[in-house]
Amino acid sequence: MTLPPQNLLAEEASPYLQQHSGNPVHWRAWSPASLEEAKALDRPILLSVGYAACHWCHVMAHESFENDDVAAVMNRLFVNIKVDREERPDIDQIYMAALSSMGEQGGWPLTMFLTPDGKPFWGGTYFPREPRYGRPGFIQVMQAVDKAWREKRASLNQSADGLTTHVEARLAGSHAKTALDRDTLENLARGIDGMIDRDLGGLRGAPKFPNAPFMLTLWLSWLRDGNAAHRDDVLLSLEQMLSGGIYDHIGGGLSRYSTDAEWLVPHFEKMLYDNAQSIRFCNWAYAASGNELFLIRIEDTVDWLLREMRVDGGAFAASLDADSDGEEGLFYTWSREEIEAALGDDSALFFKHFTLSSPHGWEGKPVVHQTRSQQSRSVVDHKELIPLKAKLLAIREKRVRPGLDAKTLTDWNGLMIAALAEAGRSLARPDWIEAAAKAFANISAASRDNRLPHSMLGARKLFPALSSDYAAMSNAAIALFEATGDWSYVDQARQFIEQLDLWHADTEKTGYYLTASDSTDVPIRIRGDVDEAIPSATGQIIEALVRLASVTGDLDLQERAWKIAEHAAGRAAQQAYGQAGIVNACALAIEPLKLVLIDDLTDPQLVPVANRNPDPRRVDVSISIGSAANRPLLPGGILPPADRPGAWLCTGQVCLPVVTDAEELQRLLRRR
Repeated sequence: MTLPPQNLLAEEASPYLQQHSGNPVHWRAWSPASLEEAKALDRPILLSVGYAACHWCHVMAHESFENDDVAAVMNRLFVNIKVDREERPDIDQIYMAALSSMGEQGGWPLTMFLTPDGKPFWGGTYFPREPRYGRPGFIQVMQAVDKAWREKRASLNQSADGLTTHVEARLAGSHAKTALDRDTLENLARGIDGMIDRDLGGLRGAPKFPNAPFMLTLWLSWLRDGNAAHRDDVLLSLEQMLSGGIYDHIGGGLSRYSTDAEWLVPHFEKMLYDNAQSIRFCNWAYAASGNELFLIRIEDTVDWLLREMRVDGGAFAASLDADSDGEEGLFYTWSREEIEAALGDDSALFFKHFTLSSPHGWEGKPVVHQTRSQQSRSVVDHKELIPLKAKLLAIREKRVRPGLDAKTLTDWNGLMIAALAEAGRSLARPDWIEAAAKAFANISAASRDNRLPHSMLGARKLFPALSSDYAAMSNAAIALFEATGDWSYVDQARQFIEQLDLWHADTEKTGYYLTASDSTDVPIRIRGDVDEAIPSATGQIIEALVRLASVTGDLDLQERAWKIAEHAAGRAAQQAYGQAGIVNACALAIEPLKLVLIDDLTDPQLVPVANRNPDPRRVDVSISIGSAANRPLLPGGILPPADRPGAWLCTGQVCLPVVTDAEELQRLLRRR
């Protein structure tokens, strides 16, 4: 079977794929039909993987994929398949692991050459059209691959088989389970602490990423073991990050990473998942430190989210591009003259609190950032700066906007819904909880036969979901339950876990696969054990199982969570990198915390204390005095008395004595 000799991306549900629908390349989306075409034509596959906010993906597209001469070579020699890594992280992870196994540095765009049955035999990332940067030109690369395919096919097939076997063992293999050990978290935290940049925060060197899974390891180490140095690693990293150009000081929100060690010049794309994790960490940091910087950054980031990222129906878009009008960062950067013209006499106040910098190698307009002293001053003078930033924002809104990847990704939305619900509860912002609930309802309503989609764009939906979608939405449901007391969210979390078990569980019931069992177009069903910028699917699943078991008191589910965690720990012990998500989740499984609160919910005294002291290890269950329905069980099946206020903090199956005084509860929850 062969497909029409033309570009077939126009009807895809991914803005990234649609961006390439006008290319002269005969692109196909990843599908069984595309793989069958390669077999029918006996041609190798040229696989190009990227995402809408990826700067170098755009560069390669403009240089090569929009060029008639390059396209002619591609169309003559290969079946050309384009993948949005956000739509198909399973495909991306398989071939990125293959590239890494070849000893190559990973990144996007990912450019891989595959046999007609989808096995990788060679690849790279960005290739310039003409030879430069020490890289061969793309046409040269394709001609060399074609020559090797014609003259050395047996050798290529042999190496492709070996590489595929290696990747399968690495991403889909099983290892003996490992007993869960408290020391694993502390050992990892100690290792991460040794990599922290003591002056600038984050991990030493450049580029600098927020590294949320590592930061969570440090935070959990502090919460559990009282290691204040690990807490300070996180606080320093957050403060430095939030003063740098990686943070949008005019409009709110965090970019994906900085190109330097100072958090100064970012790649300006903004991803939903980075900002979800930023909100969560700032919420914990504000509760722990009382530093209002974190509160201000949460408020500004949520304002940005609701202003720029909400799509029809109330869910959230995936990302904002780095480029506008063909130039990276143009939308976000300012010259001194532009700010003076916009603010007039108030520009002196602005420059008292902000700095413009154009470091070596940066060719755009200056980047807005703060020194640490300016950051401290801006917290004190926060209200004076609001009208200045509003003026600049109004002017910026008239500029050519960066592209919005408006697809709704279920797992990323789950992360943001949980972050909004948690911050809304901690900071007494019912409007944020309402926004989270609306996004949750929008995604839940898109289910078909009780199965979630992985991605939506308008009326178009991509089924089936991935395991990460069910895990993230389960965690979101529990966060909304904690924020609202509505037990229907617990029922929905149960339903998500049922679908996870139905479509993603392995035959031994010791873990899950990222891809559903009825997905017919993946060469390997991978586990989803490796962290990227967010915790791995496996880490999120363990967290969801532990939290749901804590809320419901379901001992069978708790036992299952433990079993899944042991097997995941066994696999993580074989990983060279990316295992923090599993380690963190296993720490939750070892010592799950549950806080049961009986309070007068019309005039609560205990619930606000719990809300103001968020803890990622803890699940809170609040019911009203006198309530007979949905009374939560304490460990051991004990029903707490519901005729008077009380708070029971339980670790695993052991509860501390009841606390009835708000100040005493505050001391208990802040004890390290």
